Amino acid sequence: MKKFLGIAAMTAAAALMLSACGGSTAPTASNTSPASQEAPVDNSGKSITLWLNGGDTGPELRTYLTDTFKKNTGATLKIEEQGWGDVVAKMLTAMPDPKNTPDVVEVGNTTSPTFTYANAFLDISDMYTELGGGKLLPSFVAAGAVDEKKFTLPYYFGSRFMFTRTDLWKEAGVETPTTLDEFNAAVKTITEKNPRDIKDFSGFFLGGQDWRNGISWIFANGGDLAKKDNGQWVSTLSDPNTIKGLEQLQDIYKNASKAPADAKDVSPWLYINDADQILDENGKPTGKTSLAAATIMAPGWAHWSIGDSVKDPKTGKDIREWNDKKFGTLVLPGNDGKPAPVFAGGSNIGISAQSQNPELSKELMRIIFSSDYQSMLGKAGLGPANSDYVEALGTDQFAKALVASASNSKLTPAAPGWATVESKMIMEEFFGKLRDSSDLPALAAEYDAKITPMLNLK
Repeated sequence: MKKFLGIAAMTAAAALMLSACGGSTAPTASNTSPASQEAPVDNSGKSITLWLNGGDTGPELRTYLTDTFKKNTGATLKIEEQGWGDVVAKMLTAMPDPKNTPDVVEVGNTTSPTFTYANAFLDISDMYTELGGGKLLPSFVAAGAVDEKKFTLPYYFGSRFMFTRTDLWKEAGVETPTTLDEFNAAVKTITEKNPRDIKDFSGFFLGGQDWRNGISWIFANGGDLAKKDNGQWVSTLSDPNTIKGLEQLQDIYKNASKAPADAKDVSPWLYINDADQILDENGKPTGKTSLAAATIMAPGWAHWSIGDSVKDPKTGKDIREWNDKKFGTLVLPGNDGKPAPVFAGGSNIGISAQSQNPELSKELMRIIFSSDYQSMLGKAGLGPANSDYVEALGTDQFAKALVASASNSKLTPAAPGWATVESKMIMEEFFGKLRDSSDLPALAAEYDAKITPMLNLK
């Protein structure tokens, strides 16, 4: 499954500045109020369109939505899959146009604030309690809210945790860490001991530009990326608590990770699967012993890509088979021993403000937030939006790690201009300079000055 790594690829988001979706303030009642009349009894000639991103919502889930929608309403649900790399550009073009807008839209949680401020979504505050209310993920709800009004709600979550080569941890004589300081020390020790004498070996492979994983150290030290001050968003990279996290990251970059300074959070499992030989982009051994790792950090669904290479007896294709004696999971601990506040990947979902079928769209939202569908999400390995149904994820180590890591997770700032920060790859640029910086506070202040003007849409 491919997920949120593509959310940052918002090539058109810098143009968002509300011209596409209209206005620069929070949505008003005039363009967000739901239709007052009930949907007609006979909807057989009507249809609505749902945009889903990538392949995370699998065939079984899609069939359930289309079949149940037809049964409940008599109307037809058309599902159109969008690629994570181009969905933002498509939303910019389609959503302001009543004739071409999708009716219900999945949107990346880091993108949701910008489109919400841009008047792109219908106000569904009147449905909030009905759809789950306080049981819905608070950070995701906040990403789709303006002035206490709800415009998008969480669709599903996928938090990040550690995948380890337990054999290499054991060979290095390192115990399972229970605090963040212990984790930092452990991965440095593993790197130093390098139990199999592997060239360019990382106790913890963390790409130089991998800010989505790196911000966990900022959050764990009480820092943040931005905050709202006197009604305006300001970047807070130079906050003392943020600097503490950056100092720990710099130590990891220098003493635990041999990842290149320009490496992003892309396919880190290539470096843990065969930690005595590097794999090529297709997962095949190259014979080179380089850039191997004992630990990586990735969203929960990465476990399908981790394991020993074996042949699928049914298809004959190469697959990965998990080996409990070789691989393990670890929830990143915080300074207090509880799970560290990692970045939560995932999506929100909402109704287009320009939908010509708001009542039918609301019926689809009711199906999506129903107990049956929420449970199906969990069984498919996707964190349900409603906490009542997280048990559907199961009881294996991956489900336990996903739930534990999500228990204290955080999102990027719900600033209207955060999508612009991502589209310009400012965080990648900043993180790529951490390893070699001789003055972290000065570097942080430089990027605060660069980021703050982007956060507040004009």
